[in-house]
Amino acid sequence: MPAPRPTLQRRFASPGLLLVAALTLAACGPQPPPGGGMPVPEVTTVTVEPASYPVTFEYVGQTAGSKDAEVRARVTGIVEKRLYREGAPVRAGQPLFLLDARPFEAQLAAAEAELARARAQKTQADREAARLKPLAERRAIGQKEADDAASAAEFAAAAIKAAQAKLSEAKLNLAYTRVVAPISGVSSRAQQSEGSLANANTTLLTTVSQVDPMWVLFNVADNERLRLQRAIADGRLTLPRDNAFGVSLRLADGSTFPRNGRIDFADTRVNPQTGTFEMRAEIANGDLALKPGQFVRVTLHGGQRQAALAVPQVAVLEGPQGKFVYVAGKDKEGQDIAVARPVVVGDWSERGGVNLWLIESGLAAGERVIVDGLARIMQPNTPVRIGPPAAAPAP
Repeated sequence: MPAPRPTLQRRFASPGLLLVAALTLAACGPQPPPGGGMPVPEVTTVTVEPASYPVTFEYVGQTAGSKDAEVRARVTGIVEKRLYREGAPVRAGQPLFLLDARPFEAQLAAAEAELARARAQKTQADREAARLKPLAERRAIGQKEADDAASAAEFAAAAIKAAQAKLSEAKLNLAYTRVVAPISGVSSRAQQSEGSLANANTTLLTTVSQVDPMWVLFNVADNERLRLQRAIADGRLTLPRDNAFGVSLRLADGSTFPRNGRIDFADTRVNPQTGTFEMRAEIANGDLALKPGQFVRVTLHGGQRQAALAVPQVAVLEGPQGKFVYVAGKDKEGQDIAVARPVVVGDWSERGGVNLWLIESGLAAGERVIVDGLARIMQPNTPVRIGPPAAAPAP
């Protein structure tokens, strides 16, 4: 007889045995943390201690030529020719425009003729006075006639001086038909074209800006000035004497200008319309890299905050109530937790290549601020595991 076929129970393990095996494997695998939540995040802290930190102050500034001269016609005339290339450097005394000189040449010729006439009259008056003087001494004529002749000679001499002055004026007006650059610098575009009428002392022809050195103008709010003065009085801040700040510029594309400057003017008056006072920096610009009118970020270097608390900028977070940091604390069971601490930040600083916030209030010396692992803290008072402390920024 053929052998009997095996049953299903002999070919496959029973469901009960499979369930037992699954439970055994689960018991041997990794266990989730108590409560079934996420693993406790590991964080890194830095202990805040009072120290001296360099501080910088940043403002919006605008460049301007150290000298800006408006070029205007000194005499009225028609612009015949522009003699310079717009936007090019020019030298002091270089001709920029040529006005129609013919009317002034005619005036010069008339002044020369008037001088010649005055000299001829003087010669005639001298001869007449010389002729009448001996006659008056011999009483051949009255003394009055001799005196009148002498006075006429003096009037003729004065007429010569007046004619000479008119001649000098005519020569000067003729010279003014060549409009020259009053200073050396960079020229602007021509405001008047050939054929335009230029009125004396009113019509603007162009401007010339001296751009080496370049000036950078910026404004400081009066409330900031008062805040800094209070910090100085409290001994929390020291600034260079006589505004001897180092000045650096950041250009519109974010790059840093390769040369530094210095403060050469600080206004003592507050503008009543803006509530600010003006300061001015001077910076070398021999290669003409800076142009008048550029907007730049002006950074002043040289201040020092004394006995200040600072934290890396990455540790300062923004919440609905303002800025805050996480500090390492303990819960009731003594477990490490991340405690949210509102803070008031002050100036920026930098040390060892690390950007820092100076803390005005909210932290105390010796507290441990969490600087790494912040992304894994979902909410305040989250349990954390404190890892090795972060190295303090090198001075």
